Amino acid sequence: MAKKDMSRKSVKKTPPPRPAKPRVASHPTPEPKTVVKKKTAASTETKLKAVDAELIKVLNRRTELTLEALVADPVTRHQLWFNPQAEQELWERIEALNVGPLPQSAVRAVFREILSAARAKIRTVRVAYLGPSFSFTHLAALERFGKSADLIPVNTIASVFEEVNRGHAEYGIVPIENSTDGRIVDTLDMFTRLPLRICGEVLMSVHHNLLSRSPRGEITEIYSKPQALSQCRDWLSRNMPQARTIEMTSTSAAAQLARDKPGAAAIATRQAAVQYELQIVAESIEDNAHNVTRFAIIGEEETRPSGRDRTALLLQIPHSPGALSEALSAFKANNINLTWIESFPLRGAESGYLFFLDFEGHRKEPRVQKALQFVEKKAVRMEVLGSYPRSEVVE
Repeated sequence: MAKKDMSRKSVKKTPPPRPAKPRVASHPTPEPKTVVKKKTAASTETKLKAVDAELIKVLNRRTELTLEALVADPVTRHQLWFNPQAEQELWERIEALNVGPLPQSAVRAVFREILSAARAKIRTVRVAYLGPSFSFTHLAALERFGKSADLIPVNTIASVFEEVNRGHAEYGIVPIENSTDGRIVDTLDMFTRLPLRICGEVLMSVHHNLLSRSPRGEITEIYSKPQALSQCRDWLSRNMPQARTIEMTSTSAAAQLARDKPGAAAIATRQAAVQYELQIVAESIEDNAHNVTRFAIIGEEETRPSGRDRTALLLQIPHSPGALSEALSAFKANNINLTWIESFPLRGAESGYLFFLDFEGHRKEPRVQKALQFVEKKAVRMEVLGSYPRSEVVE
């Protein structure tokens, strides 16, 4: 038997090499979007802080210059809290400069508070207004005098007049006319009783809102002052026929009641909603989209002609045929535009009427003086209640 050849060694076969994988160019892993957003937010925050620091410096510098101007000019110092001509020039200037996105009302609010704070550093002014806080008259007082003035809320229009007449306040602010409801009787009546003049006006666009803590379907009572209820009459009849309307002394008092009473709502301002923690159930519910209230600023200030003024007049003429027509002919003869006329019967046994007139022009203008001299000759009683710059409507 042949022996096996032990000299052969077993050889292990090596597998053929695998083909090399193609090399792929390496790309950096993209950063997650959240990281990019964080970097952008951080960059914006840095810019905001820088702008804030610059803004604080500029606002304080503006206040310093305002103080310098108030102290240096004797006329301005005398009219410290009441210089409507200068303020109107300021509003027109900043309106021309402002290109947005900040609305004009916001820019005006900033400048108003700078003026108010600067004036308060020299002397604080007391202003009586028909309250309580966050009523429309309060908002008009803030618009005219700013938050640094000492604003005093009182309960009635008569009280506003009395506070000024007694020297407890330097100015008062009261509603005098509404574009929907017309004259404010209590205001006009007080001008016949006390020797105060109108030295300015504020025209405010009035928007009413339905405020409550209850859902709209559960509201059974709606509270507000008579004028507000009247200005929303059609909307309420269409949209809230199930709710009973109840008169209150003010919109703010109505808001306070709505806060505390389930099923109750108030017609009031947006600011009242914030103050009394109410929800705005429906906004801008006034029937007239251009609802404007004119507020009179009362005091002893006499303003200079501005070129765009209004004069208010209290007039009593003989109670005879043609007397009114003859007296008013002076305005046409002197090319003066009558803008408002209201009549009230005289008190007591005397027959006749008192008339309240507004017309364009200042009492110191020659044409106005000529007209007033003619009217005075025909009048039983004539009082110029004041000449003052006409205002633009404030939203």
